[in-house]
Amino acid sequence: MRWYVLAVLALSSALLRGQQRDLLYVERSEVSFLSDAAMELISATNTGATGVLDVHARTFAVKIPMRLFTGFNSALQKEHFNENYVESTTWPHALFEGRVIEASDLHKPATYRVRAKGRFTLHGVTKERIISCTIVVEPDGDVHVTGQFDVLLSDHGIRIPRVVQQKLAEQIKVRVDLLFTEAKSP
Repeated sequence: MRWYVLAVLALSSALLRGQQRDLLYVERSEVSFLSDAAMELISATNTGATGVLDVHARTFAVKIPMRLFTGFNSALQKEHFNENYVESTTWPHALFEGRVIEASDLHKPATYRVRAKGRFTLHGVTKERIISCTIVVEPDGDVHVTGQFDVLLSDHGIRIPRVVQQKLAEQIKVRVDLLFTEAKSP
């Protein structure tokens, strides 16, 4: 009986290891935004995104902590971003979860120009999105994803007070650069 339990445990462990190879995690991230308004240019960058990519199913989820954006023109601008616009105390993360639409073998090293379809949540409002991106599968199995898209603030319930309408663009440009790798063993 003992050999049977050991055999089942060994087989289960092997199967789990096989499944884990299909799961890659964000190793490095850079998410930036640009607001190009008539009177002011605002940009900020975040390197704290986390996420997972299921290579076999071509599904993903990426979470971006809103308070980790840096590079604003001033501390006051960052404070307004967090308190008045994205309200990061109430909604601390943006989230994009979905699937790569085009059939592509993300186990095979190559460059793929694809579209990611999913749900993008910002400021507590979820919208269905299709975002064009480039996926580079490296020979070592790492997956590098880059893309850019626009976010209309009104789509996510973010209001721009009349007094700052010349300083904050209604449409924000977002760039994403993510590197997914296998989880490192401790």
